[in-house]
Amino acid sequence: MAEKETTGKKTTVARTVKDKWRAKQWYKVRAPGLFQHAELGETVATEPEQLVGRTLEMTLPELSGGADAGRAHIKMRFRVERVGGDGVAETRFIGHDLTSDYVRRLARRKRSKIDTSLHVTTKDGIEIVLKPVAVGEQRLQTRLRAELRHKMVEILQTEASQKTAAEFVREMIQGELSKILAHGVRTLYPLKKIEIRRSEVLGAIADEIPTHPPTPEATGVEGPSGPAPVAATGEGDEAPAA
Repeated sequence: MAEKETTGKKTTVARTVKDKWRAKQWYKVRAPGLFQHAELGETVATEPEQLVGRTLEMTLPELSGGADAGRAHIKMRFRVERVGGDGVAETRFIGHDLTSDYVRRLARRKRSKIDTSLHVTTKDGIEIVLKPVAVGEQRLQTRLRAELRHKMVEILQTEASQKTAAEFVREMIQGELSKILAHGVRTLYPLKKIEIRRSEVLGAIADEIPTHPPTPEATGVEGPSGPAPVAATGEGDEAPAA
C-alpha cells in the first residue's frame, strides 16, 4: 500500500513539471537599433513579464552571424527591457567584456600592464564605466605608467564628451577607440596594445539606426543567418537556449 502511494506522488510531481513546461512560450529576442535590431535568438517564459530584466551574453561573431570570427574575444551584454505585443523581447546594450584568456595573453612575462577604471559622460548625457588596459613591450617605470594612465583617462573623457553614446559605443566595439588611445599616448611611450577590457552603460542609448548606416565590415554586425542560442539569466525563470 505504501509503495502505491509513493508511485502516485511521483506521477503527480512528473505531471506537474510537464504541465509547467507546456505553459511556457518561446519569445524572440532582438538587439537594439544600435545593432540594427539583429535577432539574438529565442528564450522561454511562462509570462512575458518574466523576461524583463533578464541579461543575455553573446560574442561578437555570434551577434554578427559569424562575420567577425577574429573577434570572438569580445562578449556583448544585453538586458531585456520590454516585450511587445508581437511576442518580441526588446533589449538594450548594457556593456561588453573581453574574455579572461585574451586579457591574460596580452600581459605576458616581462611586459608592463597598465589598467584603470573611470566614468565618462557622452555628448547626449549617457554615463559609461570604462576599464581600459594597456600593455608595453618591456617593464616601465612607475612614474611613466602613472603618466600613461592619466593620459588615457584624459583622452577617453574628451572623446566621450564629443560623441553620442551610440557613436562612442560603435567606436569602442570596432576598435577605433583603441587606435585613438594608441595615437594619443605615443609621445609618452609607444604602447604595444590598448584595449577597453570592460564597459558598462548606465543609461539607455537612443534606439536609432544611423542615417547612413556603416557597412557590416565596419560595424561587425550583419543579419544573422538564423536564431542564435541565448544564455538568459536574471529575473524570471531560467530558460534553456533555443
